[in-house]
Amino acid sequence: MTHQHQRVVLVTGGGRGIGAATARLAAARGWDVAVNYTRDQASAQAVADSVRDAGRRAVVVRADVADPAAVQAMFLRVDSELGRLTDLVNNAGIVDAAMRFDEMSLTRLRRMLDVNVLGTMLCAQQAIRRISTRHGGPGGSIVNISSAAARLGSPGVYVDYAAAKGAVDVLTLGLGKELAAEGVRVNAVRPGIVDTEIHADSGDPDRARTVGPSLPMGRVGRPEEIAAAVVWLMSPEASYLTASVVDVAGGR
Repeated sequence: MTHQHQRVVLVTGGGRGIGAATARLAAARGWDVAVNYTRDQASAQAVADSVRDAGRRAVVVRADVADPAAVQAMFLRVDSELGRLTDLVNNAGIVDAAMRFDEMSLTRLRRMLDVNVLGTMLCAQQAIRRISTRHGGPGGSIVNISSAAARLGSPGVYVDYAAAKGAVDVLTLGLGKELAAEGVRVNAVRPGIVDTEIHADSGDPDRARTVGPSLPMGRVGRPEEIAAAVVWLMSPEASYLTASVVDVAGGR
């Protein structure tokens, strides 16, 4: 296949926050977009509508990325409705209430790893089977959304989340090298504190506003600023970049 092949991206957790901003920007730059969500169908539909407003095709697909059967069904649906995948944005992720590590339940730890690590792995496997030239694919890229927490450790807040994102960083490094000769570039973006809905899930919905003044730039990031890095990584401009992690954290 030539580089004229239509670009099709699946954005997991694409209904809100960084995922939604990425889906919108990708559409503006010429991608057809599959918007994955778990709970908030209305938000995902709104993102899909804005993709179509940009003149691109969109499909909304519900799936818990931690569920292998749901992940497989999601990719099959993208195959049938949008055609062969060229890019994946592994954005789906969760946090939980801020607390000490020794107070975290096994249920919490399992869910944290199931969504943030296993979910990222399961989606990457499905994407590779479609994108890699070894599988007859057109080539393309995978962008994993990590977090500055992987560098900072997030003590007293969510060490489990930080550790999960550390795993995502290493997955990015290994897969980038493993797939480098197969037309698949694998990179990650590590956002700092970004003004999205995720902070409410850690019990601190105002975190973005209260922390902002203490950061090097005196403010938190906007979802669109993270999306710009993600879409750049998927673009031909980043053609020699793989197994790399890009910090978009305002100097944090």
